[in-house]
Amino acid sequence: MSRALREPISIFGWPAFLAMAAAVACIGGFTTSAGAHALQPGFLDLSAQPNEVWRVTWRVPDVDGRPMPIQVRLPENCSPRQPGTPAFDGTAWVVVWQAICPGGIAEGAVAVDGLEQTVTDVLVRFELAAGKSGTLRLTGGASAAQLPGVPTRGEILSTYTDLGVRHILLGADHLMFVFALLLLVPDMRRLLGAITAFTLAHSLSLIAATLGWIVVPAPPVEAVVALSIMFLASELSRPPTAELRLSERHPWAVSFGFGLLHGLGFARALIDIGLPEGEVPLALFAFNLGVEVGQLMFVAFVLVTGLLLARLYPLLVKSLRTRGERGLRVMAYAMGSVASVWFLSRVAAF
Repeated sequence: MSRALREPISIFGWPAFLAMAAAVACIGGFTTSAGAHALQPGFLDLSAQPNEVWRVTWRVPDVDGRPMPIQVRLPENCSPRQPGTPAFDGTAWVVVWQAICPGGIAEGAVAVDGLEQTVTDVLVRFELAAGKSGTLRLTGGASAAQLPGVPTRGEILSTYTDLGVRHILLGADHLMFVFALLLLVPDMRRLLGAITAFTLAHSLSLIAATLGWIVVPAPPVEAVVALSIMFLASELSRPPTAELRLSERHPWAVSFGFGLLHGLGFARALIDIGLPEGEVPLALFAFNLGVEVGQLMFVAFVLVTGLLLARLYPLLVKSLRTRGERGLRVMAYAMGSVASVWFLSRVAAF
């Protein structure tokens, strides 16, 4: 086999090659029906104002240019309980109104009608009184909940960690980038260095953007994330030469640079959702932890699936040994094509 493809993904072997091919197919199939980030969570914010008034912000995910068909209901003592018509702000459908809630919202029930028909979640941030905030998450299986008191640190850790895991696993573009790194860097030491650099970079930019130190509009960030996948796909598709590819010569630098951009994408979801007052560092740590856990889950899925496929279909593995270079090229073109569609659609949203 050529130098440029010297035993590709030799760390994991050909079983992993099969699993990675399956992963690309899954990612591609997912994106045709949902898009890279069509399944952003919804967000409900209840901010306490004087005289038993709450400022309500309701953000509904966009689905094919229209708001997702879900509707929020506030506690029964609030008026009005439901919003008016939302307006599109470039990333989601938003409506803001003031509700009068005599006696407060503690122990009141909030619900999202229609959520059980979706695969997304709604994060609820609430203030029982000014400065006393908490969060809870509504899902398709639990679309209504009673507002508790101020959450414990353990509850915040659990909520935001789970949110980070879900964000990375529903972010097909981020998963595809990690997948391309696995294909491009076959040496274990260099691969660990590249993944560490990617993790460090997106952690730094996530924190900076969430705290407002960096302000970048969402469409350019998402467009450059797609561009990063196009770059790695072009590296994979290059014909064998005696010269090392850029990603092989400087894997840490490539991963770090693109990791900064991906971190801005992660931050956008966290900014849209909001952070609990007084527990911002903990929520940031938990969300970032969830992202890392999600990445590890994806890599573990690739490896375990590859081992299972190798045991079940050994003849297929043997056949792929003679077609490795062509298989990598096919996957590179597939990833590049999907990323190109994302890039063009996101540039059009500028």
